[in-house]
Amino acid sequence: MGEMKPITLLLAAPRGFCAGVDRAIQIVELALERYGKPIYVRHEIVHNRYVVEGLERRGAIFVDELDQVPDDGMVIFSAHGVAKSVPEDARRRGLKYLDATCPLVTKVHREAEKHHAKGRHVVMLGHAGHPEAEGTMGQLPDGEITLLQTAAEAETFTAPDDAQIAYITQTTLSVDDTAAAVDVLSKRFPDLAGPRKGDICYATTNRQAAVKAIAGRCEGLFVIGAPNSSNSRRLVEVGISAGCAYSHLIQRADDINWADLEDRPHDVIGISAGASAPEILVEEVLAAFRERYDVAVEVVTTATEDMEFKLPAELRS
Repeated sequence: MGEMKPITLLLAAPRGFCAGVDRAIQIVELALERYGKPIYVRHEIVHNRYVVEGLERRGAIFVDELDQVPDDGMVIFSAHGVAKSVPEDARRRGLKYLDATCPLVTKVHREAEKHHAKGRHVVMLGHAGHPEAEGTMGQLPDGEITLLQTAAEAETFTAPDDAQIAYITQTTLSVDDTAAAVDVLSKRFPDLAGPRKGDICYATTNRQAAVKAIAGRCEGLFVIGAPNSSNSRRLVEVGISAGCAYSHLIQRADDINWADLEDRPHDVIGISAGASAPEILVEEVLAAFRERYDVAVEVVTTATEDMEFKLPAELRS
């Protein structure tokens, strides 16, 4: 065996779990300890198969809708948040439930309600079909909130009956794309109301900034995350727009196409992970590189995070 080719891995920091994901996973773990199995979870608690499968082994049962939960069951709502009708259904059926919605998503829900109470028509910037967007839209009656996915849609959107427009956003969007859409809305609706500091959460913002900081130096970038994870997919887009054309989403080390790497210059590779990807999967990727290369790791830190969210009262004691 010849000498291994040297390679530098730029490890973006912050990366991986955010406070909301940490809290949601803890809620399921503590509920299993306290109430015993099974515990039902509506939707993937966070968008990561590794995490979900680990919780399934411990006795969590993941369902799409509440009608899959038996009458005496205990159900947890995922970190992405749910429409108002979901806890209402749970209460009507007498189900016990815990809400693992990220507090930063709940904050957006409350904003939507406040705008609605002031008679404004609410525009939500987000992704159709994403559980966070569905949960947020479901805070208001039908017709009182409009989903816009792009700046182009913001250009053509018509406001109902001269209503004042307010906007809110999904917490996991691209910072730059969202700014462009808000720019369009504020030019079209001079009295546009919106969040003081924006709704994109600290973790999304920080992870995108960290990827931007390394992308220009990388010949390839791997973001560890799930295909249905909005914040992870945005990191890949940020990598590409910040100068690293070969940016890919991988779920695990097995997804890396090594032959592909050999066919292109690859002295410097960037690595990040979406907010629902555990650090053990980052370690697995580093180990896979070490089997094939003489690896030097350089951590590039653009922010430090110390955010922590309180657990629901019933799990605290």
